[in-house]
Amino acid sequence: MRDLLLWLARELVDRPDEVHVDSIDRERSVVLELAVDPDDLGRVIGRGGKTAKAIRTVVDAAARREGRRAVVDILD
Repeated sequence: MRDLLLWLARELVDRPDEVHVDSIDRERSVVLELAVDPDDLGRVIGRGGKTAKAIRTVVDAAARREGRRAVVDILD
């Protein structure tokens, strides 16, 4: 899930080297904290948050295949 989020975010931004993902594992879930360059934050969030919602949906779907839940937290 971490690698999936990293790949998705790097494909969206202008500065892929500035993308970082930290994961916090819990019993049946994982929290993924996504940090990008401040200039790329709008690209990751999208208009009205649609891109962020899509990223969260894809990552959570991948986590559910492993019997877990995923929460993506976009840091600003």
